[in-house]
Amino acid sequence: MSGDLRHPDRDPNRRQLVAQEQEPFGAILSCIDSRVPPELLFDTGLGDLYVMRTGGATVGPVVTGSVEYGPMTSGTPLVVVLGHQRCGAVKAAYKSLRDGKPLPGNLQAIVKALQPAYDQAAQEGGTDPVETMARAQVKLTATDLRSNQDLAPLVGKGALAVVGAYYSLDTGKVEVLAGAPS
Repeated sequence: MSGDLRHPDRDPNRRQLVAQEQEPFGAILSCIDSRVPPELLFDTGLGDLYVMRTGGATVGPVVTGSVEYGPMTSGTPLVVVLGHQRCGAVKAAYKSLRDGKPLPGNLQAIVKALQPAYDQAAQEGGTDPVETMARAQVKLTATDLRSNQDLAPLVGKGALAVVGAYYSLDTGKVEVLAGAPS
């Protein structure tokens, strides 16, 4: 947030260190938005994070498998589902669902994946339904991952935290919405 970036672990020595093996401390599922690159937002280096990016931080079997990879193969202790302010994918899905007008091509798959967040946002109401929907998507996805049949045992024994978070484009602040470890 302050702009005091350290750019750790981005030099040739780090590249050589992680060239043969990796042990990232976290896995981030975030949006494809060009303004929200997790490696830069969290000022991390080579080998620090597994990163999966999809429109609206939506999931399906391949994405879920990708999220499971770190915790299940190398003991990665943290998964963060990161939504963000003014998400274009969520906005487009919201308008499509509200107006009953499908989006073209495979964009409709994103709309379908965001339907539960739309439904929750419609129930909650609020002054900005798109932001409500984006936050709902984060919470729903984090909850689903936390209760996933393969990740739930790791969560249960305290070996894994699955956190839902929300990034403010305006301030650079990351707000934890759900699943913060105690």
